[in-house]
Amino acid sequence: MIKTRLRTVAPFALPVFFLTALLLAAAWQGNLAQAEEPAQVSPEHAQRMKEGLALFKEHVRPLFVKHCLDCHGGKQTKADFDLASRAALLDSGMVEEEDAESSYLLTLLKHEEEPFMPLKAEQLPAEAIGHVARWLELGAPYDTPLVDKSAAPPKDPSAVTLEDRQFWSFQPLAVMAPPTIQNSDWVRSPIDCFIITQLQAKGLTPNKSADRRTLIRRATFDLIGLPPTPEEIDAFVADADPLAYEKLIDRLLASEHYGERWARHWIDIARFAESHGYEQDYDRPNAHHYRDFLIQAFNQDLPYDQFVRWQVAGDELAPENPQAMMATGFLGGGAFPTQLTETEFESARYEELDDMSRTTTEAFLGLTLGCARCHDHKYDPIPSNDYYRFIASFSTTIRSEIDLDVPGKEKGKTEKVKVQVTSEGLPHMKHHADGRGFPHFYKETHYLVRGDVKQKGEVANAGFLQVLMAPGKDRAYWQVAPPKGWTRTSFRRASLANWLTDSRDGAGRLAARVIVNRLWQHHFGRGIVATPNDFGFQGERPTHPELLDWLATDLVQNGWRLKRMHRQIMTSAVYRQTTESDAAGKKVDPENLLHWRRTPVRLDAEPIRDAMLAVSGLLDPTMYGPGSLDESMRRRSVYFFIKRSKLIPMMMLFDWPEHLVSIGQRSRTTIAPQALMFLNHPQARAYAEGFAKRLEGLPPEKAVSLAYRLAFGRPPTTEQSQAAAAYLARQAASYQTTKQENPAAAAMADLCQALMSSNEFVYID
Repeated sequence: MIKTRLRTVAPFALPVFFLTALLLAAAWQGNLAQAEEPAQVSPEHAQRMKEGLALFKEHVRPLFVKHCLDCHGGKQTKADFDLASRAALLDSGMVEEEDAESSYLLTLLKHEEEPFMPLKAEQLPAEAIGHVARWLELGAPYDTPLVDKSAAPPKDPSAVTLEDRQFWSFQPLAVMAPPTIQNSDWVRSPIDCFIITQLQAKGLTPNKSADRRTLIRRATFDLIGLPPTPEEIDAFVADADPLAYEKLIDRLLASEHYGERWARHWIDIARFAESHGYEQDYDRPNAHHYRDFLIQAFNQDLPYDQFVRWQVAGDELAPENPQAMMATGFLGGGAFPTQLTETEFESARYEELDDMSRTTTEAFLGLTLGCARCHDHKYDPIPSNDYYRFIASFSTTIRSEIDLDVPGKEKGKTEKVKVQVTSEGLPHMKHHADGRGFPHFYKETHYLVRGDVKQKGEVANAGFLQVLMAPGKDRAYWQVAPPKGWTRTSFRRASLANWLTDSRDGAGRLAARVIVNRLWQHHFGRGIVATPNDFGFQGERPTHPELLDWLATDLVQNGWRLKRMHRQIMTSAVYRQTTESDAAGKKVDPENLLHWRRTPVRLDAEPIRDAMLAVSGLLDPTMYGPGSLDESMRRRSVYFFIKRSKLIPMMMLFDWPEHLVSIGQRSRTTIAPQALMFLNHPQARAYAEGFAKRLEGLPPEKAVSLAYRLAFGRPPTTEQSQAAAAYLARQAASYQTTKQENPAAAAMADLCQALMSSNEFVYID
């Protein structure tokens, strides 16, 4: 029996691999490697120690050295666990009775609970796990330390080393040529060279290109979030131009609806909403201008580096530009408790700084900065000092509401509107804590012990993450001097924006990787890095690292233009593939990580609802302006008012986010209420009736054909046409029996509702 007592740790900082296990197992006080006095050791005890030491030397020590020492006591010490010596191990925990069989170690080693260990590696053989279990039962003895640290100087915990910078996502972008491919007619773009190289290495053959009807439906939903019209499909199918597909992509990218679709993707990342959240959840009636900025920015193909810079510091970099001012709504889009007591003022402000900083690093850099608030980051080289220097960039940043002159409805004229911005030196946005003296900001940000505002340390000066600063560079390298006579803002955020987008010496290399990965994810259903908001040690490794760097480099070298990147991806052969599957491919690559086929993906909540509106003929194309909480609204779903305590039920059914934290990838659930919504929801019936009205006056055969073309982009098969005609006759007769008004129209609405309820309507391939 082994006794140990565990320290309480946060769920996100679960101990890793043998460290936790050893911590659970280590119990005997003192060093078992040193035998006790012979008179005090029983023969049974001596035999157990002998067996344990032999097991350690022969099996456990080599296992530790190979799989865990680098991260836990050797090159570094992650998660605060050090197994370099037994004393170091014991120092990590306190005492509680536990036996090896029930230890957390075996749970992790057997991959019964995450984090699976060894991290990012295959499960250890059962025999190896058995050796560890037996060694734990014998008291976890060491013969000698794995690393002799007696003469080593203590490591500065706030220092980031050259070795830390060797992690794949922190390295400079690798400039390379695409692989050379011999005799492949499949390749259409440099992207395909990277893809087929890995496929050929695994003996896989990629699928051929999908037909034109499939491609126009796929591309149209991807870029504008709406179904193509039958006329658009017919024109594309009949276009004899060899570049017809490329022309299609260019037309879609030029559509004003492109901005509406891709702004919604960014709203998830930005955790943007139009209310404060928490119990009272008061509205922010002028916050929608940030959403409008996003739509305009995507439509105008605003360079991504400028897109980043304006959201962080548009008020400092281009204060005369209304779009730049609207862009700062990014920082103030998070939740905030407006009913505060005096004792909560300071902690609430630090929470607000944390929200701004977390969202900035997750959105642009794919890093979990918030994990370093109470202690050095457990996994990534982000010391706690870096965290406080980073949030100090926002020390005096607050939400405000100001009047801006924006383009009016009449060409050449402007109108004055009130806009929510996030800036400094402006009147604060009023809320209910004002009456109790809430200061909205404190002039200085302090280092906090364990994140506790009651344990303040020194004042933190604004700074960046060391691991993403080239050696020899400091904050001064990216410092922006305010214009002469400027006093309103600190220009700390302008400096931060420079660092974020510097692809050579700053964080821009990672920012470029993160955004091209996000584009790839939305076009394929999964990113090259499957954890779009975590490019750190706990995130997934890229399936095609060379391709990721090639795309990121291409983005930077071509002016950070996202529309060009869309075109690069969507004109590739890998994007155009069919969804056909085969046994050989499923056996070698069951998750299709290598892209030997197109993986079918269900539409998100917005294009599902928007497609229903489009085929029903009820879609209101009005763009911009205040949103609505009315579920029966006919505008596109991006114009729903996002009230955190009153999210739209129909959207929530299809995994709409809660808009509390940055969401890099939505869940895709399949639940019974989704089907019931299509069958029973009043809006679904209204859409079906609108759909049926578009078919009025047509003979049944033509009406069925047009219904299929509107819903699925294709004509019905002969069997489907006959079944639909029989269904219409049967339903009309039933309604006539019950004296339903206009039975033929009611029957047609039933058919339309059935078409919209089918899988083919919500799966574009």
